Amino acid sequence: MGRIGVGDGAIAVGVAAILLVTGLSERDAATSADLLGFAALAAGGLSLAARRRAPVPVLAFTGACAVAHQALGLDVPAVAYLFAVYAAVRAGHRHLTVAVSVAVLAGLPLAALASGLHDTSEAFTRARGALELAWLIAAGAAGEALRQAERRADEAERTREETARHRAAEERLHIARELHDSLTHQISVIKVQAGVAVHLARKRGEQVPEPLLAIQEAGREAARELRATLEALRDDDATSPRGLDQVPDLVERARTIGLDATLTIEGRRDDVPDAVDRTVYRIVQESLTNIARHAGAATASVRIDCRPGVLAIRVDDDGAGPPDASVTPGVGLLGMRERVVALGGSLRAGPRGEGGFTVQAELPVDRTA
Repeated sequence: MGRIGVGDGAIAVGVAAILLVTGLSERDAATSADLLGFAALAAGGLSLAARRRAPVPVLAFTGACAVAHQALGLDVPAVAYLFAVYAAVRAGHRHLTVAVSVAVLAGLPLAALASGLHDTSEAFTRARGALELAWLIAAGAAGEALRQAERRADEAERTREETARHRAAEERLHIARELHDSLTHQISVIKVQAGVAVHLARKRGEQVPEPLLAIQEAGREAARELRATLEALRDDDATSPRGLDQVPDLVERARTIGLDATLTIEGRRDDVPDAVDRTVYRIVQESLTNIARHAGAATASVRIDCRPGVLAIRVDDDGAGPPDASVTPGVGLLGMRERVVALGGSLRAGPRGEGGFTVQAELPVDRTA
């Protein structure tokens, strides 16, 4: 349970003070019975501080205090009990509030008559009971109205969230269809054409060129990744089969196109979160792709260090280009940076002092981050 709020405490003190002032105004001198009645007034008012945390106990306690101060000769309105009725109904305890209120309504006139505060005339008793019942109904109605308003607000919030999720799902499906229509056909054509060229070369007994084999394998890999991406978009599944375990395959494919690529992985990989695992694969993939397309490099090195709390990636090449050449980030570098920043990491990409290009990234591996 949470602590009692300052506002609740202030209301409780205010109600207790009003009840005490009202009770004192009716007495010139306090007797021992009056002191007990004042104590009942103060206790009932102060108990309202806990009405949000324990509405039912406060309801019962304020009702007992109201009957008690009437029986002790203090004819003070049961204001504290009305606040308790409002809080209990607002909390959803309607039936229990009705049952307790029936008992209190039956006890109040009996306590007042027993103390000699009022006469026993039927008209007076009936009028007093009607007034008390009206106040109780008003307090309960106010609590029920606010409870219904809060319930409708919660339902409206849930509806907005469900609508947003539905729209996001529709957008994912739209993207998946667009990707399927625009990419799948072209990749399939590349695969088929490369496969036919390899088949014809082998049928003629010729040596199949390495670039052709690389194209064929790249087409297969692109088809597999596109299929996995489309499935993820359709299912909104964060789990991806690509991660640290597949990085050696990336390096091996880079070797098939003539790049002297090396891989070094150090440290424990047990505690790497899934999102970091996927990001490592994409960084290495994009880095090697950029080296093959643009760098004109002969060698490339990939180093992954799994340190406590952080995973560091470094991809270097010996490509052409002066060390002070300006770098204009392309879509690949921007995508890498977005992935890294989303995980709270850092990325640096640029020319090396000794020539070539480097990509360095550090990713936090704290699963609670």
